[in-house]
Amino acid sequence: MKHFKPTTPSRRHMTVVDYGDLSRVAPHKPLLIKLKSHAGRNHHGRITTRHQGGGVKQMYRQVDFKHNKINVVGRVETLEYDPYRTAFLMRVLYKDGERRYHLAPRNVKVGDSIITAEKAELVPGNRVALKNIPVGYGVFNIELNPGRGGAIVRSAGSQAQILAQEDGYTHLKLPSSEVRRILWTNFASLGQVSNPDYNLMNIGKAGRSRLMGIRPTVRGTAMNPVDHPYGGGEGKQPRGTRRPKTLWGKVTGGHKTRKRKKWSNVVIVSRRSKNKKK
Repeated sequence: MKHFKPTTPSRRHMTVVDYGDLSRVAPHKPLLIKLKSHAGRNHHGRITTRHQGGGVKQMYRQVDFKHNKINVVGRVETLEYDPYRTAFLMRVLYKDGERRYHLAPRNVKVGDSIITAEKAELVPGNRVALKNIPVGYGVFNIELNPGRGGAIVRSAGSQAQILAQEDGYTHLKLPSSEVRRILWTNFASLGQVSNPDYNLMNIGKAGRSRLMGIRPTVRGTAMNPVDHPYGGGEGKQPRGTRRPKTLWGKVTGGHKTRKRKKWSNVVIVSRRSKNKKK
């Protein structure tokens, strides 16, 4: 992590990730697209997700989560920052001349070779079928459906652990501590996602949060009664309702929101620990 001299009160505790190991190159233009910023609004123009808007303009890097170039060796050309995600990216040049962006694993270096194959050397960055990965190994960017590409364990510093192989399924311990069964013919990348220090970052000041596209969050108790169930009163008041509620009066706090008939219920071996520290 990079720290700063306390030239101002907000600068005193601000930290940023050290980008010294990344390549000093411009992003690959053929893999860039511009995504329209909706600021949390739907097609009617109504805000459906609060506290979004503004921020620095960004170009989206088209990341290949499928890794469908089977048995084609690629070489890591660059390690790059991605403004749309917490992890770093690696630009890979394949033997057939194609370039693609992939999620970079931790400790990968420019010049390393990677490959996607049903069986491959067990080194970070290679993508292998789950059934061919020994118990105890860490994996990320894991497929849930064959050929659909990696769908889970993609954020900075995350990885899942192989616990068992049985009856056509691989048992994975996810970062949430949940243990889940996944078809062992699905593919996963070996190692841990890059940028593990991301969760140690201290934004430091409100202006930096605005540059990230995050708008202010106002406490309900600071609002008027017409605006929030917690609003109103002279001075600081208790909440005034028996159960905690959202802005729209929906009960929260211990209220279960998971669908009872969710498709993934049958593949969950054990639920995540309620006492897991976030």
